[in-house]
Order: sequence, then structure tokens, then C-alpha cells
Amino acid sequence: MTDLTLLETDRLVLSGWRADQIDDLYRLHGDPVVARFLTGHGQPWTKEVMDKSLAHWIDLFERQKMGKLRVTRKSDGVLVGRCGFGVYGDEEIPEIGYSLYPEFWGHGYVYEAASALRDWYWRATDRDHFLGMADARNEASLKVLRKLGGVYTHTGDAHGHANVEFYRYDRPAA
Repeated sequence: MTDLTLLETDRLVLSGWRADQIDDLYRLHGDPVVARFLTGHGQPWTKEVMDKSLAHWIDLFERQKMGKLRVTRKSDGVLVGRCGFGVYGDEEIPEIGYSLYPEFWGHGYVYEAASALRDWYWRATDRDHFLGMADARNEASLKVLRKLGGVYTHTGDAHGHANVEFYRYDRPAA
């Protein structure tokens, strides 16, 4: 474990980013297959957007242990993608999000990482809820949001991206 490691699962390590790891994000969100559901226009993120996003995630991790985290496989240290909490809207409501390199789709990594983060969130914060959202066409991501226990609230606009399904996760009763 390093000082950037937030948590570990059976197969994964979730940790904060360093600025010198930007090339990993360029490869992930620069991939048209990965990016097609991440923005309203469906195109890869620009380097400027990725640079700003990484700086924001690093700041969120330093301040709140949040931000979209690196997800690496324990067995070999390979980066499989990212998963974590960003913030949504003026109220900065935590929102869970994830994105993996295509070669790691279908292995259960997203649910493993996201469920560990959900459980961490309830243990480590006193907040009463968080959100999840995904493009309404992205059935694989929607399946994860439902399996995590989210309650569908509406379909609307998120970050300039229309047709996004919103899910709410409320703190479980004690």
C-alpha cells in the first residue's frame, strides 16, 4: 500500500492519481470506444479536458479521499481503468463513476471496485446519499448502477450530456 491507496479488494487496488500518470488517462479517455458514452458528443476527451480532470481528481483525493481513482489489478499491477467519486452540481453531491479499458470489460472489475467504494463511502463519510449516472444507451453501466442498489430517479442532462439516467443511493438504515 502507498499513501495514495484508498482501499483494496480481492483483485484490485484503488488509489489516487499523480500528475505524472496523465498518459494513462490520455489512453483511457482518448479511446473512442471508451469515450462514446462519457460525453454528449460521444468523442474522446481533449487533452485539455483530461489535464483539468486529473488536476481536479488529485485535489478531491487530497481534500476528501474522493475523485476518480486509478484501478489496478493486484496480481500484476496493470491499470484496468478508473472508478471513484466526482462531484455533481453546485451542491457538489458525490457521484460515482467508472471507466475501464475495453480489454478489461466483462471481468466484474467495475462492480468490484464500485461496490467497495460504496461500502467505503458509508463507513468513511457522514453523508446521507450519493448519485450514479450513465448514458441511457450504456446498458452495461446501467446494470452496474442497479446492482449497486441505486434507485432510478429520472433521465435528464448531466454535464451537457442529454439522455443520462440518474440513480440515488441512500445511506442504509442502521
